[in-house]
Amino acid sequence: MYQQGAGEVFKDGTQHEAAEIARLSSFVGATAVGDIVKTTLGPKGMDKILLGGRPGCEDTVRVTNDGATIMKSMGVDNPAAKILVDISKVQDDEVGDGTTSVAVLASELLREAEKLIAAKIHPQTIIAGWRKAKDVAVKTLEESAIDNGKNEELFLKDLENIAATTLSSKILAQHRDYFTRLAVDAVLRIRTLGDIQAIQVIKKLGGTLADSFLDHGFLLNKTIGVNQPKRIEKAKILIANTGMDADKVKVFGTRVRVDGTAKVAELEAAEKDKMKEKVAKIAAHGINCFINRQLIYNYPEQLFADAGIMAIEHADFEGVERLGLVLGGEIVSTFDQPHLVKLGSCDLIEECMIGEDRLIRFSGCHRREACSVVIRGATEQILDEAERSLHDALCVLSQTLKDKRTVYGGGCSEIAMSQAVSRLAAETPGKESLAIEAFATALRSIPTILSDNAGYDSADLVAKLRAAHTRGEHTMGLDMYNGTIGNMVDLGVTESFKVKLQVVLSAEEAAEMILRVDNIIRAVPRKRDRDGRH
Repeated sequence: MYQQGAGEVFKDGTQHEAAEIARLSSFVGATAVGDIVKTTLGPKGMDKILLGGRPGCEDTVRVTNDGATIMKSMGVDNPAAKILVDISKVQDDEVGDGTTSVAVLASELLREAEKLIAAKIHPQTIIAGWRKAKDVAVKTLEESAIDNGKNEELFLKDLENIAATTLSSKILAQHRDYFTRLAVDAVLRIRTLGDIQAIQVIKKLGGTLADSFLDHGFLLNKTIGVNQPKRIEKAKILIANTGMDADKVKVFGTRVRVDGTAKVAELEAAEKDKMKEKVAKIAAHGINCFINRQLIYNYPEQLFADAGIMAIEHADFEGVERLGLVLGGEIVSTFDQPHLVKLGSCDLIEECMIGEDRLIRFSGCHRREACSVVIRGATEQILDEAERSLHDALCVLSQTLKDKRTVYGGGCSEIAMSQAVSRLAAETPGKESLAIEAFATALRSIPTILSDNAGYDSADLVAKLRAAHTRGEHTMGLDMYNGTIGNMVDLGVTESFKVKLQVVLSAEEAAEMILRVDNIIRAVPRKRDRDGRH
């Protein structure tokens, strides 16, 4: 129930939720978000159709089971739900995968907290118990982690297993083996660089997912200018972000009045002379290829062709940044000091055909690790989801190159952590033990949801899994394809230690933050003036 302007402290229109009402609102919002995304968890998870969600794209249809994508598109209004959306974004930016798991675990923690609050246990007592439980869970995860970094053969197998496990819940699951090798090959190329930006992902409509491939050059989805060289060896490349349009007076609000058409011709000639001078400055850098983020109009394009320089226009900003990285050049805007400019280089630039489209391939780049993945597919929705799936796999693999430890998936790690946390609860006196046990219950909810999403008997499977771990079989997890429990070593279900660690830490922090709230105050929206300004 809202208290309008409680005690005449707040302005009219301010909404104030206090104590239990505020806490209940937070619990409802967080658990609602968790319930929406939890059906997408695991290899048998379901997809969601997202309509619109972006300005100007109201008719856009996206089909996905990526947690971060779903939550970014939901447009939630509840403050607690917004916190879960934010931690999912952070998880995506930090490690690339586990976006659904982190939201589900946080919502399950809050579901358990709601029961404890109803039993008159203070939030600070719950938080104290959770912190102890988190420390034990992290310690257990670290003890169960395996590091094969010193054994190249075993580490390569780990990378393949991690990629296969990540892709098993995505649209690429039907071609899992093929895309696993493709992702591992791409990431191993950037092993020394360690920057995933060196891998360009290009989507091309047509064919099937199985027609996707890894190109060992860097592909740019643009075309070469008219009458310009279509192939250049030993290329020297200037990458720029500058205006190359010769038909605009570049002063805002300028008006030019002339008393005859001859004057207009003089203005055009002056503009052309200015552009000719600019092209001459660019050519003075000793280059044979010019790449510009902005448009290149017909006249400067003709000048570049006359000078024998390949000109590539409208390379979007991300493309220009990436080109600067892989070609070893700097992005410049002025051309008066050629000796200070760092040019990019590669062995060969040429046009190539993919489907019915022409692209530009840069081979033998300054950064030899650079490569491109071309994804083919029947519809835009398939291409978009395949790109998201592959991006997740590439991110997780690149993180594994930095922290080579791995843990077993299939609910194995969650059960191991919950068992350790339950032992701590049994040893802890007082009400904190209830909060610690609640943390263990939330961890066990992950394998429960995995089983439910596959249509299996979750109560039976999780009970068997707990019994196996109690017997000391610490590599046992859920075999999602046969509806039983199995050895994760034999099944090759491996996950990155860093992803799993980040899920536990982020979920606990988010749940703790929401649990601390005892007042929600919504400020009065600022009124618009008559002229439309705030």
